[in-house]
Amino acid sequence: MAERGFLTIAFDPSFTGESGGQPRYMASPDINTEDFMAAVDFLLLNEKVDPERIGIIGICGWGGMAINTAALDTRIKATVASTMYDMTRVNAKGYFDSEDSEEARYAKKAAMCAQRLADLKAGEYKLGGGVVDPLPEDAPFFVKDYYDYYKTPRGYHPRSLNSNGGWNVIGCLSFINQPILKYSNEIRSAVMVLHGDAAHSCYLGKDAYADMVKDSQYANNKELVLIPGAVHTDLYDGGGKDAIPFDRIEVFFEKNMR
Repeated sequence: MAERGFLTIAFDPSFTGESGGQPRYMASPDINTEDFMAAVDFLLLNEKVDPERIGIIGICGWGGMAINTAALDTRIKATVASTMYDMTRVNAKGYFDSEDSEEARYAKKAAMCAQRLADLKAGEYKLGGGVVDPLPEDAPFFVKDYYDYYKTPRGYHPRSLNSNGGWNVIGCLSFINQPILKYSNEIRSAVMVLHGDAAHSCYLGKDAYADMVKDSQYANNKELVLIPGAVHTDLYDGGGKDAIPFDRIEVFFEKNMR
């Protein structure tokens, strides 16, 4: 986007990568939404930035966070949620909603609450594990997709959570009870939900878009864009096939940030 003339900031979320904060490897629906809002604050302090032309892009789990930010931050004029996850839904219901029951949620909460005490006694946080390595032959497609990105030179980084030890086991406990897309149909600014139609996560993008426009008086500036044949990680880096529609994203921002 910088190459296309946009003044652009990219950041790692709090507690991860190049960003600060302790304890490391924690996630929070509140803090990670605040990360986006703090980035907007930072941009608005730059005299080169037009305060009426602020846009954000969120990828994977931060696609859901971007939508949540757009529902809160009225300074944002356009949002792209790319290959998005709603991490509150995934944590509360499991992948593909396969664990959507009170008993399953109770078991998750009980296990993580027990882990909290174990971490305190051990004096360190137990990591949940990143992408499985070595890759089992019978691994589901989405695990193979993640392995191809995070465990190969394509996307490996020594400080990447998914490339290595993963998040803290207890790090996602608060997500179970926090539906971040609750008021997405009240977003007045423009939103593009961008997904590969072959991505295992595509159902999350389709449902997020449907909920955003349902009973909404602001549906006319919302878009669902499906990329034919693209899988989840293709929209991380293009997947070697230029899967990210940068031309369309540029037009979307130029149109909606006027």
